[in-house]
Amino acid sequence: MAILELYGTKSCQYTQEMREWLEWKGTEFVEYDVEADVAARERMHSLANGQRTVPVLVDGGKVVQVGWQGRGCIVNVE
Repeated sequence: MAILELYGTKSCQYTQEMREWLEWKGTEFVEYDVEADVAARERMHSLANGQRTVPVLVDGGKVVQVGWQGRGCIVNVE
């Protein structure tokens, strides 16, 4: 089973909410802060076709969810 990737930021409350949901479900995941990690920001940008809304959940190299319950934060991915 692939481990999910969570792309978000510390400053976005929806990243925290998605993280807590994944933890509650007992789901294994790796989290990346796209504000602090340039390589993660570039990967998210590439995987999500320029998406600037976080959180982004990726499974097996494919985006499976953008935002948390219809909400998200816009980040500068340039």
